[in-house]
Amino acid sequence: MKIRKYFDAEMELMEREELEALQFHKLKLQLRKCYRNSEFYHEKFKKAGIRPEDIRSLGDIRHLPFVTKEELRAEQQAHPHFGRFTVAPPENWAELRPSPGTTGIPVNTIWSHEDVKSIARWTARTMWTFGVRPGDIIQNGFGYGLWVAGISIHYASRELGCFVIPIGSTKSERQIDYLLNPGSTVLICTPTYALNISDQLKQKGISPKDLPLRIGCFGGEVGAEVPATRKRIETGLEIDAFDCYGLTEIGPIIATECSLKAGIHWIEDHLLVEVINPETKRPCEPGEPGILVITHLTKEATPMVRFWTGDVARLDKKKCRCGRTHARSPGGILGRMEDRITCGGLHLFPSQIENAVRGIKELSEEFSIELTTDPKSGEEQCALIVECLKQGEVPKASSQLKESLLKECKVLPEIKFVPPGTLKQSVFRAKRVVDKRGKKK
Repeated sequence: MKIRKYFDAEMELMEREELEALQFHKLKLQLRKCYRNSEFYHEKFKKAGIRPEDIRSLGDIRHLPFVTKEELRAEQQAHPHFGRFTVAPPENWAELRPSPGTTGIPVNTIWSHEDVKSIARWTARTMWTFGVRPGDIIQNGFGYGLWVAGISIHYASRELGCFVIPIGSTKSERQIDYLLNPGSTVLICTPTYALNISDQLKQKGISPKDLPLRIGCFGGEVGAEVPATRKRIETGLEIDAFDCYGLTEIGPIIATECSLKAGIHWIEDHLLVEVINPETKRPCEPGEPGILVITHLTKEATPMVRFWTGDVARLDKKKCRCGRTHARSPGGILGRMEDRITCGGLHLFPSQIENAVRGIKELSEEFSIELTTDPKSGEEQCALIVECLKQGEVPKASSQLKESLLKECKVLPEIKFVPPGTLKQSVFRAKRVVDKRGKKK
């Protein structure tokens, strides 16, 4: 039986003009529902002097106010437990999906019964885009429980007719057990976790060539589209590695790469994606990096209207060579604005340092960025701490690293070499920046 190339060819290949007309139709319906059924949105729109009927084109969305995570958190504290941004009535609610809450109180979002069906369907489409097919054995290394990614992959695997191993983010040894038996063909987890599994295979003397694993998709953090990290994953696991993106407030997997790896494709029939200049708050020019701002077009229970993600990306609306017409973000997510390092005149993202470090084979995969304040001068200092695998190769690694850092970052932080095993090994989600500025030792 011939396997089709696209999961939903009619939608994925829709001409741009037709797609934007569909988006505008869905946007009008969504705004009316939010204005009518949510006190939160009704008040926001009224304060901005905007009514749904004032939005007469997709471009008019710029007149609507942004929604921030801090605002949603404050709303829920003022109106527990779910705030007033719920739109669907409680009898339609199916699942609670709070944000991880790593930087504050979790924001509770809700999936309705229709949302569950829709999310399963669109996640299946994104998985098809990077190569999953019926009969694949999917090793789902995303966390289950309240985190959105694991359960959405699980639901989508069922939609695709795949055999799923719901292992979650358990120990790497167990991951390897299932890679060997029954022999997973698809691995889905964070890039950091993929590198950890690769290291474990090497330590156990297991050649990745002996595994049936053929592709992997990695998200939950920046990394899969960092060239040096992608190369290490693909070499260490002998697979084709793809990037994906999602966030709790919007959806678990809302963009993935196609086989050409020319950027992550957005599901634009479900989302309206903008890239906004963080200074002017106006739309960026095509190809210009800015903050992702996303509006739900089909979410029923807790839709977000112009949600300020804080993630930095570019947007390309030109048709991809794969045939898909939905917009892409070349290079994936470039970083989080809150993770941008500003220290002693340096301005850079950890992903830039990651690409520099992981492109040098003499260095381990672990690194740490330490920000401190000089106790005498009061000047801020940035130091990159790396592990050289062999002491004798430090001079060579140092020269290569300095050259790579200047190429990637245009600046050169202080570099400190430490013996292998000094830095704590990242297993699931890496925390690279240690900010000690203004803190006593």
